[in-house]
Amino acid sequence: MTPSAREYWLRVALRVIGCVFVLGVYPLTVLWPGGWTWHAGQSDYLQMIIGIYATLGVFLLRASREPEAHRSLIWFTVWSSVVHGAIMAVQAVVDPMEHGHLPGDVPALFLIALVLAWLCPPAVRGGQGRRVGAA
Repeated sequence: MTPSAREYWLRVALRVIGCVFVLGVYPLTVLWPGGWTWHAGQSDYLQMIIGIYATLGVFLLRASREPEAHRSLIWFTVWSSVVHGAIMAVQAVVDPMEHGHLPGDVPALFLIALVLAWLCPPAVRGGQGRRVGAA
């Protein structure tokens, strides 16, 4: 993929993910609570998660205008999605009441991480071969 095509698709991905985070998380918890809601009903925990993801979504939408200037935010989204998804996967496997998350929000977070990591490869800093954005 050419660098210009990669940047184009990164911008698209940031806009789609940003919109889902801002507008889509709450409807998903209503439409498919078994795959997206971790506590019964609209708990305080759920409101907090919706607020955090909506805020991240706003910043991803802003980053879509100039992704190169927002690499750290993009890589934060990648790694926080991996960590959050991994923790949820373990919890969903251990707790039979939460198995519905295995085809729901768990793979969604891994997919977000995969897409953004693939479209936003780490930059090389100063010719030293050190990669920015890689952990």
